[in-house]
Amino acid sequence: MDFAPDERTGLREMLDYYRAVFARKMHGLDGAQLAQTLGPSSLTLGGLFLHMAGVEDGWFDDKFAGNDPPSIWADVDWEENPDWELDNAHTFTPEQLLAQFNESVERSRTIEAAATSLDQLTERSGRKGDRRNLRWIMIHMIEEYARHCGHADFLREAVDGVTGD
Repeated sequence: MDFAPDERTGLREMLDYYRAVFARKMHGLDGAQLAQTLGPSSLTLGGLFLHMAGVEDGWFDDKFAGNDPPSIWADVDWEENPDWELDNAHTFTPEQLLAQFNESVERSRTIEAAATSLDQLTERSGRKGDRRNLRWIMIHMIEEYARHCGHADFLREAVDGVTGD
């Protein structure tokens, strides 16, 4: 990691750091462990992995690049079930969850690398008609991973006692 990076390199490295921390939380767990909850929450590690795959695709592939959603998301009725990925992760094997996460992250990396500048705006606007730049998306993604890495820390420790990044 570069400790005096330019802006884009710094954003890219921090986002990739959190992606890697997040991915390590799943390492070595089976389907039952990925579906285990903590306390009164229904949140699972498997649900978080499918959620973050969707967040990657939603911001980079859909909003920023303006592409149609990959097949996994295309037929979901988000109005009927806005938490579809969290509610259905248990129907995927650990290998499928990891493959989807890795595929979504790689798609995001490719889109980010092809962007001309951090100032480049999304192809699609948000619900209020706003268009965000790549800089905002990368900062937002770092925030998303930082928050969900914390959730994953608690869930992983409850599953098998493993702690740390």
